[in-house]
Amino acid sequence: MKVKFFFIAAILMVIFCFFSFSETNNTNKSNLLGNTIQQRFQLPQGFVREEESKTSFGFFLRNLPLKPSGSNVLYFDGTIKPNRNVYEAVVDLPIGKQDLHQCADAVMRLRADYFYSQKQYDKIHFNFTNGFRADFSKWAAGYRIAIKGNKTSWVKTAKPSDSYQTYWKYLETVFMYAGTASLEKELKPINVLDIKTGDVFIKGGFPGHAVIVVDIAVNPKNKQKIMLLAQSYMPAQEIQILKNPNNGSLSPWYAVDFGTSLQTPEWTFSSSQLKRF
Repeated sequence: MKVKFFFIAAILMVIFCFFSFSETNNTNKSNLLGNTIQQRFQLPQGFVREEESKTSFGFFLRNLPLKPSGSNVLYFDGTIKPNRNVYEAVVDLPIGKQDLHQCADAVMRLRADYFYSQKQYDKIHFNFTNGFRADFSKWAAGYRIAIKGNKTSWVKTAKPSDSYQTYWKYLETVFMYAGTASLEKELKPINVLDIKTGDVFIKGGFPGHAVIVVDIAVNPKNKQKIMLLAQSYMPAQEIQILKNPNNGSLSPWYAVDFGTSLQTPEWTFSSSQLKRF
């Protein structure tokens, strides 16, 4: 009887230790109740987040709202993107009902959303693939973009408005006529050693791809940096925080010192493809 009792007690102790270890391990990586990137994704031991001004683009990205833990990424038509070890979390932002909000579009909308939240409308502008510069300040003044053949021009057709509905119509027009090829030309090259939150890994082309750095942390002792990456993809879909397919124990964080190739779940970039607004 005593042997049976001790045997059962030993099994219960092993089970308790296993779940305690698993819980501790998961807590080190994520707080399932966190509603923002900063709240959800805790840091590996020894790392601290780089300081960001409350008015900075980096602070804005770090505090993007997230859907509840375990949520699926939705396509523009409401169907689910299967999570084949691609994403860790879903950013809680609307993407519209058209097949427009893809990879570069998500990067542009985050940059634009930041300036829109700051009411810095004059800083919201992107180039179309044909080189035409589309300024939100012009759009908000009531002008719309007319495209006839190879000619693109502004035409005054609406009342002035900077409402969110007007802003989103502007963005969808940008999504339609801009992409990785045009965005890549607008950004400046950055050495990976100088990486900051808000920088973009981008390969322009047809197809191309882009992911944006939404958080960075550093180990003060050895200066090692880690980063979180976010993307949208094709067809148009919600923005997602990417898993790290190369290092499950570090995931969703990525080591900044990744060598010459950065492998993400759906694209591989070279270190030379890091750019900045």
